[in-house]
Amino acid sequence: MATREVNSQNLESLINDSNMLFIDFWAQWCGPCRMFGPTFEAASEKNTDIVFAKCDTEAQQEVAAQFGIRSIPTLAVFKEGVMIFQQPGALPPAALDELIEKVKELDMDEVRKEMEKQSAAK
Repeated sequence: MATREVNSQNLESLINDSNMLFIDFWAQWCGPCRMFGPTFEAASEKNTDIVFAKCDTEAQQEVAAQFGIRSIPTLAVFKEGVMIFQQPGALPPAALDELIEKVKELDMDEVRKEMEKQSAAK
């Protein structure tokens, strides 16, 4: 599956309608972003059960601000509508593959229980 473009109009539906969503925050002028792009694209072709999307931080400054993006590339990962990972830096292919496998294995019932515990503790 080809990557989708993220914008302020489709962000919420991408998050809510995707079982798993990986968003690459990038910019055309960013060298590490251009290096990570083919890795991200290759992962999208191998993992057709996951939605892969790209957010051009120059064109979508409002979306980038919502995520507090200060360094690019940054990868944000959602599973069942919950953001479970956000990290700046270009991942090598093996690290991205490992992250994808960990996300697939993640038990969201356990994640939600932990979120409830943390919320109750506040």
